[in-house]
Amino acid sequence: MKSIPALHWLVCVQMLALAVPAPAADGTAQPNARTELRTDYPRKPVRLMVPFSAGGGSDIVARVLAQKLNAAWEQPVVVDNRGGGGSAIGTNIVAKAPADGYTVLLTSISVAYLPALYPKLPYDTERELDPVVLVVTQPNLLAVSTSTPAKSVGELIAIAKSRPGTLRYGSAGSGSAAHLATELFRSKAKIDIVHVPYKGGGPALPALMSGELQILILGMATLLPQVKADRVRALVVTSAERARAAPDIPTIGEAGLPGAEYETWYGIFVPAGTAREISAKINLTFNQALAMADVRERLVSFGFETLGGNREKFAGFLKSEMKKWATVVAESRIQVD
Repeated sequence: MKSIPALHWLVCVQMLALAVPAPAADGTAQPNARTELRTDYPRKPVRLMVPFSAGGGSDIVARVLAQKLNAAWEQPVVVDNRGGGGSAIGTNIVAKAPADGYTVLLTSISVAYLPALYPKLPYDTERELDPVVLVVTQPNLLAVSTSTPAKSVGELIAIAKSRPGTLRYGSAGSGSAAHLATELFRSKAKIDIVHVPYKGGGPALPALMSGELQILILGMATLLPQVKADRVRALVVTSAERARAAPDIPTIGEAGLPGAEYETWYGIFVPAGTAREISAKINLTFNQALAMADVRERLVSFGFETLGGNREKFAGFLKSEMKKWATVVAESRIQVD
């Protein structure tokens, strides 16, 4: 992740771009969200902001759903990838955008834990963003190297307690979701294990397969093929329920660590102050898309579980997630660059 000074510099660049009002698709001035007719939203293209580079989980979800929104709204839904700052750059663009429904954010669990890692973020998640709908989750696996004798979480904990400070776990970098998830596991299991950050989840996986690492939490879509090929050993899924893609693997709660659940989730947000009628229509359209069989099948093929639901449920979930990860960051004393 970028340092905070670099992050602020990039945000300033983005803010200068935002200072120039964008013309509407028909060349007229931007309509005011408070005076625009609610029943005919949207009347022009909608920008779906993804605060990560193309090809990642959020980008996949955005492009699958954007196709259905294009048809439902009869307007282009343009996926805009703005990576940087661990998702803070693109998120800030949405937080500072006009609250008219034409700039929508699709982001990940990072929106819940970044405030704990970076108290001086350029935006206030709770004050400047309105949650609209929780769209999908992606189950993760807690896996060990085949050279590690543990066949269960209980055995892994026993080994770690017998050899404190020797087992190594990997992540996609300090402050990454995998880092926080494994710190949550470490805290609940009351064990002493060593963090080894990598530049992404990709480089960490070969390290697990070679035995350089003993423990890794990573997305099912990435880890499961290696599990099936007997290159690594999956002990649990970190979600609250078993995954459809691997129903024989127990959950971390079933393994005796309730409260250590972790799922990568993705949700839709709009700038705070967006009219409720517009937010409601966005919520409805995403729920309709998620209910389509072809959408579910395609997302499941990528390792996602489709969700949906109302805005209030997502708002409550977000609040609980922010509290949970703030506690993990504080107790683990996680330091980021």
